Parts: sequence; structure tokens; C-alpha cells
Amino acid sequence: MADLPIETIFEILTRVPAKVVGRSRSRVLLIDDLTCSVHPIIFQSYDYGPRSIVTLPFDHQNNDVSILSHLNGLLCVCLNHTNELLLWNPTTTAFKRLSTPDSLGIYINNLDAVGLYADDADDYKVLHIKRRWGVYESYVYSRELNFWRNIPFLTRQEYLSPNFYWSPGTFCGGTLYFTLCECWVGGTNVVICFDINSEQFKEISFPPVPSTGFVQGVLVNVKNELHMFATTGWFEITIDLWTLKEDYWIKVLSCPPIPPISLSLWGDITHYVTNGNWFVMTKLGKLFTIEMDTKPFEILYPVTWFRGYKGAVFVETVVSPSI
Repeated sequence: MADLPIETIFEILTRVPAKVVGRSRSRVLLIDDLTCSVHPIIFQSYDYGPRSIVTLPFDHQNNDVSILSHLNGLLCVCLNHTNELLLWNPTTTAFKRLSTPDSLGIYINNLDAVGLYADDADDYKVLHIKRRWGVYESYVYSRELNFWRNIPFLTRQEYLSPNFYWSPGTFCGGTLYFTLCECWVGGTNVVICFDINSEQFKEISFPPVPSTGFVQGVLVNVKNELHMFATTGWFEITIDLWTLKEDYWIKVLSCPPIPPISLSLWGDITHYVTNGNWFVMTKLGKLFTIEMDTKPFEILYPVTWFRGYKGAVFVETVVSPSI
């Protein structure tokens, strides 16, 4: 392949499934006020490798880019100064604006939810759940058709309250999953499921965690099985790992209580390592690993620290954000 023209190589790679192209190229993308950088993950030392500066290919302002969802090397991001949604591949720098003149593809932080998925025909799609003026609406964007369409979305009236916080969507086994959590002690917490084939929504229960403090569930796809790190507590935080089996949650691991300074309530599970270790990244960029094979009192420790960054773990591919 080294003797082929670069245009031919690119054409071949774009026709190869993303999971094949990028299987061993997991990286961390971090965005601060002025720069965007990519760091390889060094699994042996649980740390980042030397950074590479990435030029953002779209017009932006300082502290302007929020990463909402990622799948197979594609990122769905929002430009905060315009609220526009974009699909972006940091590896190829290609991007696609998803906003339309009639205000589709416009994302409002703390009100909306977004999930990125791929159907059986390898058409990458974005599900956008919008909460506006006491009404929920949901839309699906198709990369192949370059078109937004409305789909029915029925839910309980109380979920319209701004006290409910939506997580980003996690794609697993033909379903997009979202946590929907009420932002006070003892509030309601549920999981909303979107079947990508029937395009129907349903609600399932949250894992049976104590409601004596703030509760957050972080979803992650591990080898096509859905897991949740459920955090609960006030002055001390308890972390439990659950796995979903036919709409029921089974506890896999329970950590002892830890002080909030060790792991923020707003930590995100961003990557799963095949040797049994998990990466946990707070929204401030502090990275932790959880070693699944050690005793519970030894499983949580910091790896490195970045200040003021927003980021995500993604797999390097050449999947295009547009056809």
C-alpha cells in the first residue's frame, strides 16, 4: 500500500469499517481557551504521550467548543457562541455544520441532549432531544441524507422541569441510552432508551443506589455491554459499577466511600482498557484509572492533571462527517 498514491489510500481507508481502521489508535483530545491538542494514551503507564497541536478547522472563539458525543472517530460538538452543532473528525480535520435556517441543529446547554450512533447501513446519525418552552421535541440527522427529520417523543410531564439534567447519549447494542437525573437530594433518576431501528423511546429504572445524596450515573459501552458508574453521596462519595442485563441492573463492583476531592461528582468514564482498567476523566481534565483486579481500597488514584481543558477520548479514523 505504501506505493499507492495518497488519494487512493484515503479512498480505501474511507471504505473500511471504522472499528478496523482505528482499533489500536485511542487518543485523548483536549481543548482549552486557545489551543486544541491530541495525546496518545500509553496503556502501560496509564498516562498521556506527547501532545500534538490540532488546528480547529472551523471559526470559533475562546472557550467556544463543547464536545457532546463521539463514535468511531467522529465528534459531535457545539460552538457555544452560535449554539451550532457540528460533526468533526479531528484526525482528518473534516467537519460538517448541522444547523439549518429554521433552527434545527441548534443546541442549548443544560436543556438539550445529543447522541451519536450508526445504523446497520453505516449511516452515522445524530439524535437531538430539545427542551423548549415546556415541550420536548426530538430530531434525527442523517449523514447520508444531510437532512433533519422530526420523530415522536413522549415522556412524563415532570421531566420538562429544568431541574432534570440529561447526560450525553451512549450507543450500545442498537440502542442509545441517556441518564436523566433530578438535581437535588432524593430526586428522581431514570434511564431513557432510544431503539435506533424502531425509533421508539422507553424508560427503564436507575440502579438501586441510595438517595441520601446527589446521584449521578455515567454510562459506558464495554464490548457492546452497557455499564454504569453510579456515584452517590454528599461529604463522601460512593461509586458502584453496574451492568445492564435485559433492562435490569446487576452490581459488578462497589468502591469504599472516598472524599469528594479525590473524584469529582462530575467525573466522566471516558475509556475502557482491555486489561481490565478504566479511565475516569473529570470535566476539569483530571484523569484517574480504576484497576479492576486489585483490592477495592487500592483501585482509585490520579494519573495526571490538566487545568482548564475540555476533552474526550476518541479513536483515530478517517470516517468522514459528510458523504
